Amino acid sequence: MQRFVIGSSLKMYFSHQRTLEWVRAVVAICADHPTTTGGTVEFFVIPTFPSIPAVLGLTQPAGIAVGAQDLHWEDAGAFTGEVSGAELAELGCTLVEVGHAERRATFGETDEVVAGKTLAALRNGLAPVLCIGEPERGTPEEAAGFCIGQLTSALEPARTSATGGRLLVAYEPIWAIGAAEPAAPQHVTAVCRALRKHLSADQLFPQAQVIYGGSAGPGLLPEIGAEVDGMFLGRFAHDPNAVRCILDEVAVIISADA
Repeated sequence: MQRFVIGSSLKMYFSHQRTLEWVRAVVAICADHPTTTGGTVEFFVIPTFPSIPAVLGLTQPAGIAVGAQDLHWEDAGAFTGEVSGAELAELGCTLVEVGHAERRATFGETDEVVAGKTLAALRNGLAPVLCIGEPERGTPEEAAGFCIGQLTSALEPARTSATGGRLLVAYEPIWAIGAAEPAAPQHVTAVCRALRKHLSADQLFPQAQVIYGGSAGPGLLPEIGAEVDGMFLGRFAHDPNAVRCILDEVAVIISADA
């Protein structure tokens, strides 16, 4: 398992053509960077649904994983406009974003919906990128407690059915999403440390990883890298050079640890 998992959700920012241009640029970086070619970093990209097949064709030679931004909690049926985990897996996706704060706030996704989608992802061999985060700024202890509650709720159906698999937990404090500055590194490391400790005793997800999102970009990983398994990048990764910069930061971290 790679030391760091780093990737980006493109949300609905790019056109299809712009998505392919961005992916080509990132593929060129990852195909040549020692952290990705040497196995230190697993990079992933989560485009919009229509772009997934073309993105898969571009990323496979560079070993970049591809995910989807959402899925339905059922695998098939009369659900107009929805996409199933079974179809995503059939296409070649290996990840799927679940429970993002925007889905909760804008589309009314409840804890029950998030739990159903988490189970659907695992059932279909997709790693949920399970987004959790506190709505208001508080202490790290308060944030960790809230996030562990969200995590417990989201995984309950999987536990009931003993459906395990790969799990990526994306810690994204809601109050930091879209902010000019990310949460303080001390806050991020304290919460992620607590989440990793909580998950370390989880027999169903023994290799669960905790990555940080929430206005994450270049310059942050050197400050939090000891307590996270990677980063979930947003708009700061729209410039492919930012991706290269972050991979360079990983190289420095690994060199210092050697």
